[in-house]
Amino acid sequence: MDIPDYKIGLFGIGLDTYWEQFEGLKQRLEGYLSFVESNIKKNHPHVLNLGLIDNTDSAFEAGINFRQQNVDIIFLYVTTYALSSTVLTVVQKSRVPVVVLNLSPEAAIDYTSFNKLKDRKARTGEWLAHCSACPVPEIANVFKRVGIPFHEVTGILNDQATWSEINEWIAAGRVSHMMSFNRLGCIGHYYGGMLDIYTDLTKQYAYFGGHIEIIEVDEISSLRKTVTSVEIDAKLREFENAFDIREDCTAQELKRAAITSVAVDKTVEKYALGSLAYYYKGTGVSENEDTLSSIILGTSLLTAKNIPVAGEYEIKNVQAMKIMSSFGAGGSFTEYYAMDYNDEIVLMGHDGPGHIAIAQGQVRVKPLEVYHGKVGKGLSIEMSVKNGKITLLSVVETTDNRLMFLIAEGDSVSGPVLEIGNTNSRYKFPVGCRQFVNSWNSHGPAHHCAVGVGHIASKIEKLGKLLNIPVVQVC
Repeated sequence: MDIPDYKIGLFGIGLDTYWEQFEGLKQRLEGYLSFVESNIKKNHPHVLNLGLIDNTDSAFEAGINFRQQNVDIIFLYVTTYALSSTVLTVVQKSRVPVVVLNLSPEAAIDYTSFNKLKDRKARTGEWLAHCSACPVPEIANVFKRVGIPFHEVTGILNDQATWSEINEWIAAGRVSHMMSFNRLGCIGHYYGGMLDIYTDLTKQYAYFGGHIEIIEVDEISSLRKTVTSVEIDAKLREFENAFDIREDCTAQELKRAAITSVAVDKTVEKYALGSLAYYYKGTGVSENEDTLSSIILGTSLLTAKNIPVAGEYEIKNVQAMKIMSSFGAGGSFTEYYAMDYNDEIVLMGHDGPGHIAIAQGQVRVKPLEVYHGKVGKGLSIEMSVKNGKITLLSVVETTDNRLMFLIAEGDSVSGPVLEIGNTNSRYKFPVGCRQFVNSWNSHGPAHHCAVGVGHIASKIEKLGKLLNIPVVQVC
């Protein structure tokens, strides 16, 4: 099944009584609405603009149209005064999140020119053209009283700060849409005793939508037997292009990783997966142990292709990784494991797959004689996250059985890291390493989180509002 396009609904509001009273007012407001449409289309092409909705009949038609066209989010541009009953009808029928655009056509009214208008009717028409803020409290009151969540952008029509905020809402809506169609594959079972990562799969459906496919490890082990020499050679070439393969990596181990990579690719294609979480001991069945001990290179490639893969069956965290990936920020599996108090640094990383597209320099492949805490041995990747701004995201399960987004912004900085064949990075946070750790822990997240490049907390905050997920930012 092809994922439907992410569609944005747009409409302006007015009062039809005005149009005959004030010549040119409707056309002027329609021009402002066209400007909003063209600016939205710079960021996203699929916009359904239903024009100025100015009476009850057009309101019913607009709401039905938005529903029939399956829009994902509505931007309501307040051009002038309009009745709240008109607005409510559109939004109630549409049944999707709404962002109220309270945008003035200019930074301020030209009072001198306005007051020089000799015709008082012309003055009233000019006033109405600047009257966008007037009905917003009325709209907010009605939305609150009937239980419709809404979000607001207040600013100037042609202003960079305004459009930066609107574009973040567009991005958040796009990620919400992507999550609602994402297919998450779950291979194996939880790491026994790692209680913090356990979650209710139905709860994931409740907040994110999408689909969760439960997949047997045996299926991938079986697929490994069907991999051809041509497929192996092609995958080995892909490894060579993506990684700095160290000399002590044997041809046998590289071939083993290539076979598993092809098999996992086929699984992803079969189930149309957009993300994947896995863990399996593999003890007692050598074929399964072979599969799980050779999975890191292939799953790192998938993560870089926006199909994030989380080890240790960390379902909550692969959701965080998918969110990061959908925002274009990467999303690599990580945890903090040590502190450098001399440099005020938190050391973070993890074994298993990493997001090689956000690596600082080349990603090295090294053989490990043991996968600590896991069965088997094989090849692993070693990398650091790109130096510069970063954001951490954790999907937290709270004590009242809800989900929460926990976020922090900081920087990935250069310096010594542990060269142990895992991802390892040095992160500095504006509140200092002690306060960061204390604040982060106080919210009870699982010990894993996702790291992405750039500071995108404000985008994640908007996504949380669209998904009805509380957001806490510690720095």
